[in-house]
Amino acid sequence: MKAAHVISMTLLLAFAANAQVFKAGQCPTPAVQANFDASKYIGRWFEIQRLPTSFQVGQCSRAFYDLKAPGVIEVLNSELNNGTINSIIGSAKVKDPAEPAKLEVSFYEDTPPGPYWVLSTDYTGHSLVYGCTDYGLFHMELSWILSREPTLPKETVAELHGILSSIGVAVDKMLTTVQEEGHCGAMDNIIKHI
Repeated sequence: MKAAHVISMTLLLAFAANAQVFKAGQCPTPAVQANFDASKYIGRWFEIQRLPTSFQVGQCSRAFYDLKAPGVIEVLNSELNNGTINSIIGSAKVKDPAEPAKLEVSFYEDTPPGPYWVLSTDYTGHSLVYGCTDYGLFHMELSWILSREPTLPKETVAELHGILSSIGVAVDKMLTTVQEEGHCGAMDNIIKHI
């Protein structure tokens, strides 16, 4: 037990240094989008807000999803960081067909997939994504608020914050993503070529 505690604390300190969001205890199990339809979810999404992550540090973040097969979505994530466009391609797969809104996404073959749960979407305006991974005595949370447009009404953001707050997510830690046209113009070229 002592070794597990030391390992847990070491991981916690390492991840905390990378600005990840860690909390004591186990992951919550929130309700996900009922009757999730991946064919309506595909296409371009703009990131409006996110919880801090060590792997995402830029602005103008966008995701493009393409249905490759039933239960399999190709993922292209892009961001602008210090004038450089960074992109990565991955794959999201439905783990259990009975719960199609619970996907697992991976970007590298040698790393385990991470949870990508769609908690809420109307397919044409917003999406609320949540992921949580247990690490023994604590858990790490990820969350994204996405929009089909570079902006999202404040009322919608507040509604999505309410969903996150109800499962214990600290919405005050959410970072707002810059999506202004003047700053993000270079990103338009990526989207036009998809």
